[in-house]
Amino acid sequence: MIDILKKQKAANGIEDADIVLKGGNIINVFTEEIVKADVAIVGKTIVGIGNYSGNLEIDCTGKYIMPGFIDAHMHLESTMVMPNELSKVILKFGTTTLIADPHEMVNVKGEAALDFLIDAVEQSPVNIYIMIPSSVPATEFETNGAGDFLAQNMVRYKENPRILGLGEVMCFRDVVKSKKHILDKLNLFEGKIVDGHAPGLSGKELQCYRLSGIDNDHEITTTDEVIEKMRAGFYILIREGSGARNLNEIIGGILSNGLPFERCMFCTDDKHLDDIEREGHINYNVKKAIEIGVSPIKAIKMATYYPSLAYGLKDYGAIAAGYAADIIVSKDLKDMDIDCVLKDGHIVNGEYLDSLKHVTPNKELLNTVYFEDITEDKLKVELREKNDIIGLMKNQLTTKHIVENIPGKNNVFIPNDEYSKLCVVERHGKTHNVSAAPLKGFGIKSAAIATTVAHDSHNIIAAGDNDRDIIKAVNHLKQIQGGYVIVSGGKVIDALQLRVAGLISELDSDTVKNKVKDMVKLARSMGIKEGIDPFLTLSFLALPVIPEIRLTDKGLIDVNSGKIIG
Repeated sequence: MIDILKKQKAANGIEDADIVLKGGNIINVFTEEIVKADVAIVGKTIVGIGNYSGNLEIDCTGKYIMPGFIDAHMHLESTMVMPNELSKVILKFGTTTLIADPHEMVNVKGEAALDFLIDAVEQSPVNIYIMIPSSVPATEFETNGAGDFLAQNMVRYKENPRILGLGEVMCFRDVVKSKKHILDKLNLFEGKIVDGHAPGLSGKELQCYRLSGIDNDHEITTTDEVIEKMRAGFYILIREGSGARNLNEIIGGILSNGLPFERCMFCTDDKHLDDIEREGHINYNVKKAIEIGVSPIKAIKMATYYPSLAYGLKDYGAIAAGYAADIIVSKDLKDMDIDCVLKDGHIVNGEYLDSLKHVTPNKELLNTVYFEDITEDKLKVELREKNDIIGLMKNQLTTKHIVENIPGKNNVFIPNDEYSKLCVVERHGKTHNVSAAPLKGFGIKSAAIATTVAHDSHNIIAAGDNDRDIIKAVNHLKQIQGGYVIVSGGKVIDALQLRVAGLISELDSDTVKNKVKDMVKLARSMGIKEGIDPFLTLSFLALPVIPEIRLTDKGLIDVNSGKIIG
């Protein structure tokens, strides 16, 4: 540990700093100025801004120096790799801090999963902070593996320095109905940050939700929702991930209504590695915001200073003495073309990334898929005068509740080019439930896709246009103990194994990224169009806290009414 005296000597110019970034254009998030100066670093800390000498000097003339980016809300499990493997991908895009809600793994394996992840993130070079999952399970309308994760289970985690507060409160209807189980959790985390999740909540119910201690929301999709929630005092988390892309609408609405950005920040929520590799991470959100019309410094502050203030990360989010040496050097302020990244005062290069340790999962997280092989009789959907249908929406996680005639024979639904069959299979060995429903807008032809990634209880979810392929895909997931599967003509065409809780791979990030990229391309060749992510969109169709209609192992759920309808 470097003592304060050495840092002070470097700050005073008495001794050389370890590293000096020379002559760059510093983004000052306090004054919103661009200041040409040197940045002096000793160990993990910025010790001074001005004119300095260092043991290593990096010429930053004509370049821009800004704080490392912060993803204000995401799920590690959605990247399908271990934290160190994720670090290798996102560090080169300038993301140095993540605020993660691990409710995916906790739904599967409870405290064992949470303990594992807390240990795993300690070994990650990226600062990974954790929000304790608040809604496990999310509702009573699904079966998870862990059972209820209650306030008494959370007590031992509350004072851990990695824990910032309570994760997204998806059971928003339980909050406004004053249900004891969620009020106990809110009381436990009083005084800490509490993340929200309340799509479409409005009026007095929204006021009650805010009154109960909820600080923010990332499930905002319309301008009206932005305005109402901002007026109510919520922080606005602007999401741009793989399945949900809300940035254009939200930023456009803020700009057109002359609203401030001071309570806004960026997040990805769920973003696949191949999308990160192709587009970028939080730097992509910053770039898009600038393209829409946000000033570069405001856009940078939404990725740095504003989330650091909101989550109490006082040593991050700025280029100034005493702040962590998590730094981005960019060639410009338009394209966010990143030239260099420093993490804790280390230059992020191949040697640095190769030095990261491999994380080995606990054995109890490796065998979590238990169910009886499914057969055609379990997948039947009876024809009604008109059937309830899940309608997909491009680039959105929300769905449309459609009621109309569907194709069939002998009073049984038969999929076609317009209507696919969606099914959910309970995979935790508890109920053996199997449910099925018609799905409109998925577009898959002569094939089926199945996965154990199905938010948030992570039962098996599958979609296809014929029962034979659906059955083959679902049953194959038991053989590989979780993952992604594509089947066509009764044969497994491709698969990605995710043995860790059925959600995370033990493989390196490049292998997972390339496999997912190939599988997405294959799925698109089978009819799934752009705007519908073949796997992420599918994985959210079992989450009964996002309107309007979902399918869980217990049946078809009308989210707006909170009732099982089929």
